[in-house]
Amino acid sequence: MKILVNAGPWLTVPPAGYGGIENVVATLVPALRSRGVQVVLASVGSSTLEVDELISVYDTEQFAELQKPYNQVMGITHAHLARVASELSRRDDIDLVHDHVEVVGPAVLSALGGPPVLHTLHWDLHKHPAFYGAFPSSIAVNGVSESQIARAPDALRAASLGAIHLATPLADHAPRADQGEHLVVMGRICGLKGQHVAARICQKLGLPLVLAGPVSGRNTPAELDDVAQNPYHPLHSHPDVRYHLDQVSRYLDGDLVRWVGAVGGSARDELYASARAALFPIQWDEPGGTAVVEALALGVPPVGLRRGCLPEIIDHGRTGFLADTEEELAEWVLRVGEIDPEECRQEARRRFSPSVMADQYLELYDKVLSGR
Repeated sequence: MKILVNAGPWLTVPPAGYGGIENVVATLVPALRSRGVQVVLASVGSSTLEVDELISVYDTEQFAELQKPYNQVMGITHAHLARVASELSRRDDIDLVHDHVEVVGPAVLSALGGPPVLHTLHWDLHKHPAFYGAFPSSIAVNGVSESQIARAPDALRAASLGAIHLATPLADHAPRADQGEHLVVMGRICGLKGQHVAARICQKLGLPLVLAGPVSGRNTPAELDDVAQNPYHPLHSHPDVRYHLDQVSRYLDGDLVRWVGAVGGSARDELYASARAALFPIQWDEPGGTAVVEALALGVPPVGLRRGCLPEIIDHGRTGFLADTEEELAEWVLRVGEIDPEECRQEARRRFSPSVMADQYLELYDKVLSGR
């Protein structure tokens, strides 16, 4: 089987730092190729993931352009999809397209009449009601959690082939003996992730907390300072920047509560593996939960609010804790010592390994190819 995986033009695969969809693709593709699948990756030219072919329009990632007005950036995704469409029109050896580009991907691919397309839904499906309410019937879809599909518009939910949970590469090192007392929140700093709730809880409990993740593409405190101190900077009024400045920074004392910027690769694993627990005080119905799976794989108990996909990933009392309120979340934080880290790792190996995700996608590809 030869498939074209459309990752989009925004970040390299794998991403250098924070990157959701690109991390998913970087996890899935090697497992597929180990099973004999040939992969043509549509990404940016500087992507380093080992594939059979790489096609691109842009040499470098275009994520920074997303902060500009829509009429200045609207052509980026379309140029990328035009390159994909051109590739599909000139060759007949692509068996299936696995698309990960929001809205523009299925909108363009549905009109081509080329190989079958599977579009994976990574997002909040209420963002584009007109599009998702009349999703192209020629495109097969799947979600990344059952809760995401359950909240989808009726037509999209009826057309879905089900949900496949996201996976993460499994840690190949033993847990650190010098595990610290700090807790960690890993992910983009924004109101939906609820970092202010975690900071408030840890300040009350006197527990050290590390916040790790970018703020509107700013990866370090110095980069964010340049935005915050310049009222004319185009990102100065960005919702994520305002959230950090108005609701998170008040808790940052450089000692008990710290923000260390974006962290990736081995540095991310070290930060996770040395943590007492990973907090997920999410303020929305999270569809995917990659960071939760990463915590489990490193033997770090996740503690979060009972929303979105978290109840599907965390087995309350065995591999982590789920709470219904902020007060209850604080109570469970104090009990993370009851969770066995090895139980977390075993759960990740059983349910969220790259091989498990690849096998599930191969079954889905067969369904798409057979027209089911």
